[in-house]
Amino acid sequence: MEGGASHYNPRTVEEVFRDFKGRRAGIIQALTTDVEDFFQQCDPEKENLCLYGFPNEVWEVNLPAEEVPPELPEPALGINFARDGMQEKDWLSLVAVHSDAWLLSVSFYFGSRIGFDRADRKRLFNMINEVPTVFDVVTGNEKKQTKEKPSSAIQNGNRSKSNSKVRGLEGKSSKIQAKDEEEGLELEEGEEEEEEDEDEHGETLCGACGDNYASDEFWICCDMCEKWFHGKCVKITPARAEHIKHYKCPSCSNKRARP
Repeated sequence: MEGGASHYNPRTVEEVFRDFKGRRAGIIQALTTDVEDFFQQCDPEKENLCLYGFPNEVWEVNLPAEEVPPELPEPALGINFARDGMQEKDWLSLVAVHSDAWLLSVSFYFGSRIGFDRADRKRLFNMINEVPTVFDVVTGNEKKQTKEKPSSAIQNGNRSKSNSKVRGLEGKSSKIQAKDEEEGLELEEGEEEEEEDEDEHGETLCGACGDNYASDEFWICCDMCEKWFHGKCVKITPARAEHIKHYKCPSCSNKRARP
């Protein structure tokens, strides 16, 4: 690989995050500003190709590393083979999703090698989570999300009239129900329930980020695997949850029968 920085060794959370942002910037440039050049380089007639991003914000399409195991986690292999088999925007979105996964794997590879503790890993994830994903930028979801402002009452875990399986003040099997006419009478009971729920579900972890359950955050449960997720981790807002009858998490949605 000619993009440089293959031997770059960040040592702190801030340095790993800087490495992440540089690689992310290079990939976003390939999939947006330099998309025509990127498209041409991903010739399906060539061997397995990967899209690399480097800390200096340079991108490169190249063959995977020959060493086994590689020095760093490798990006998705063979992105060029699917180029002409689907619409360009869908192909770019697919590359973006795999690039997001690769960026996270590189950052947490550094974290493991350096020996980040739980607090450092959480801080690194939170820093990364504040930045729009490559997929969001490529598909335009970044702009859509900035326009969505869920009400603070729903966001803080209060009950609404959704039929989706979500968590506010109730247990795992509960559904949020309308409370408009009863809020005044049940205010004190709701506060007590919230304290009990915090104790009961404090050990529940988000299936995406691994953080603990907190009653002041919006959560949703997958009807397939019954794992709980932060709404923000699976990009489900309280308003959107009201229209979901049976929710499937990203992992369950992507499960398909393999030949």
